[in-house]
Amino acid sequence: MKDPTAPLYGLILSGGKSSRMGTEKALLEYHGLPQRDLLYQMVGQVCEHTFLSMREEQLVDLKQPFPYILDKNEYKGPFNGLLSAHATYPTVAWLVFACDLPLLDQEAIAQLVRERDPHKDATSFATRQTGLPEPLAAIWEPRGLKKAIDYLYGAQSSCPRKFLINADTKIIFPENDRVLMNANSMEDFKRIQEILQSP
Repeated sequence: MKDPTAPLYGLILSGGKSSRMGTEKALLEYHGLPQRDLLYQMVGQVCEHTFLSMREEQLVDLKQPFPYILDKNEYKGPFNGLLSAHATYPTVAWLVFACDLPLLDQEAIAQLVRERDPHKDATSFATRQTGLPEPLAAIWEPRGLKKAIDYLYGAQSSCPRKFLINADTKIIFPENDRVLMNANSMEDFKRIQEILQSP
């Protein structure tokens, strides 16, 4: 019988335009190097291969030869990078993290991988506060991504969270909800810096 568990590749979603932040979120530093680079290193410890998801115009800022997948611009929002990766490697599962999760740590990443259910459409983190799937802190299985393509053809919303709410999704909770705090604005950036500097 064929092993149903697809290989796990990593994807750091860094192709957003960061309009609310006013500068490239992926290049902000919280821990001494660009957040994008740090996430790449952490995810690379648990995945066979890891890629940055990027827009073509971002390549000028790529100072190191990271493997990357360019957005194909066939879908709206976060699905753009995710489904561009799926089109490139359609038989693998993707461990996906947005580049704006500065409190994410290696322990949380390992937990998500450890509790993965390859028989589901996805395995997603959620905060205890909301209980809602975090699609950009999740493992997306190939079957789930195929369903997402069909969903987008007829859906009024391109929100990946709405898709996961109605899909066969395994929800898991990190040990600490704060690893899912994101930084979308300069106010968020300053708030998270304060958290990191506090004893």
